[in-house]
Amino acid sequence: MIEALRYNYPEAVAIILFGIGFTTLLFQKNLIRKLLGMNIMDTGMFLFLTSMGYIEGRKAPIVENGVLDAAAYINPIPAGLVLTGIVVSVSVTAVMLSLTIRLYRRYHTLDLDMVYALSMKERKEDS
Repeated sequence: MIEALRYNYPEAVAIILFGIGFTTLLFQKNLIRKLLGMNIMDTGMFLFLTSMGYIEGRKAPIVENGVLDAAAYINPIPAGLVLTGIVVSVSVTAVMLSLTIRLYRRYHTLDLDMVYALSMKERKEDS
């Protein structure tokens, strides 16, 4: 078990990061903490994809010295997926932060239970 973990530590760290982010997303009531949990989860996923795409002894897929054999290079697709995921993650984080700011300006709290209670109170007053 320890020997397998020695060679697969990036995957183990990625799973631990994903788990930390997922539990933070589930159990925290503060919106900023939920957003941090989502970003930690994303980081774990990016680390996992990167570690699965890396092959020991191979180089980045840039042709050097006329070597055209595909076995000399790593697969560029996981790196492309990670870069795309980072762009999407930054965009989602920006939108979530802007929505969080709007919620805070309206309800003066970031606690989801309080936001829900205050929104229900508003609905009852409107009807």
